[in-house]
Amino acid sequence: MEFFCYHRDRPGSLPLREELGEAHWAYMDRYEAELIARGPTFAADGETPTGSVHIVDLPDPAAARAFAFDEPNHQAGVYRDVLLRRWRNLLGRTMWDFPGGRTGGHRFLVLGLGDGPAADLDVPPCRDELIAYGPLWSDDGAVWLGTAALLRAPDAEAARAVLTRERYADIEVHDWEFGGRR
Repeated sequence: MEFFCYHRDRPGSLPLREELGEAHWAYMDRYEAELIARGPTFAADGETPTGSVHIVDLPDPAAARAFAFDEPNHQAGVYRDVLLRRWRNLLGRTMWDFPGGRTGGHRFLVLGLGDGPAADLDVPPCRDELIAYGPLWSDDGAVWLGTAALLRAPDAEAARAVLTRERYADIEVHDWEFGGRR
């Protein structure tokens, strides 16, 4: 089962995040084989971290909760909250298979919070710019809760356009970059 996990930083927690950098990486190294995508989000300045995205393939919701809540930054209070949802990998690849590589262009997390019937269940035409893409589901996989995408786009508005705007209660767009040691 695939899961989307977005830890959002608590304001003022950057010094603690920096102090725990190696502990975070060592923890994530334990999940190297299960990770589909990972990386930090940033404030508008492009430098200040605002969160951490992890898309991971784990056996069940309990394993996903353990992954999300046992993470060292979460345990130490770096994060203000955690969004954890089942996810379906519509691209069938990891971020390391993205044909555009790790660098070049602007990268974004687009997070559409669902409102009503499921939307955007097919891969959009901009497939070559998508790093990861898929719907968010309830733990039992029965209720659509939104869509998450990691993509390369010229700007935030172009990134937001990957989702059908009127089908979501809210669409968040965050600067994002590839994470990990690879």
